[in-house]
Amino acid sequence: MMAGMIKDPFARLNLDREVLTVSQLNGRARVLLEDVFSNIWVEGEISNLARPASGHIYFTLKDSGAQVRCALFRNNAARVRQALKDGLAVKVRGKVSLFEGRGDYQLILDTVEPAGDGALRLAFDALKEKLSAEGLFSAERKVPLPAHPQRIGIISSPTGAVIRDIISVFRRRAPQVELTLIPTAVQGREATAQIVRALKLADARGFDALILARGGGSLEDLWCFNEEAVARAVDACVTPIVSAIGHETDVSISDFVADVRAPTPSAAAELLAPDASDLQRRV
Repeated sequence: MMAGMIKDPFARLNLDREVLTVSQLNGRARVLLEDVFSNIWVEGEISNLARPASGHIYFTLKDSGAQVRCALFRNNAARVRQALKDGLAVKVRGKVSLFEGRGDYQLILDTVEPAGDGALRLAFDALKEKLSAEGLFSAERKVPLPAHPQRIGIISSPTGAVIRDIISVFRRRAPQVELTLIPTAVQGREATAQIVRALKLADARGFDALILARGGGSLEDLWCFNEEAVARAVDACVTPIVSAIGHETDVSISDFVADVRAPTPSAAAELLAPDASDLQRRV
């Protein structure tokens, strides 16, 4: 029980003995709401964001089933570091207050923080902007893929569907190509350091091309491929590299830095696997 919170907020009303005016009802409701919900955290998605000239910020906080109006007054708004925008998932702290004249309630906020994927999206956008400004995504840095590679290094997990799919494509289209797996974790606490190490090792082994691959997952699952250390390791590779992270709709920082981005691991293999039947027809 919070300090100062009343045990039964309705006990003091004596509703069976008293007839309230609308003003009295709203006044008492405001007192109760501000007493019970005086310092709470709420999570939701921003919509209808407004920034009037006063410096205050107003928006609606919503989830799949409900919404509530929020007000962030100028002094507190100035302390919010991240850029607020519609669609951003946030955690907010404040108190519930009721405007007695209309009987409407809203959240008066003192803190707004990104929540869940919202925090990751902000970090993603910040790093993307930083590396783009440094020129890491520029076309001039891209190395063309070899037309007929003979030795390819695959940086991926040694287990799961991804490595099986890549091998299957090469067996079908270009069985003569020598494949070497450089195993690494592709998720979790150790993944970033392992991927950086695997990239350096693979780049030093003289392969004709590299594939950096992982299957689909949430933004959090794929996050190691959005780490700056991994992006710079990809950029440092002299060997042409194809990035194939997640599903077609998943885009990582590594995809932007790599020489070529493939929508799926299988598609990456097809880019580097010359079809044997096509080669025979050309001969």
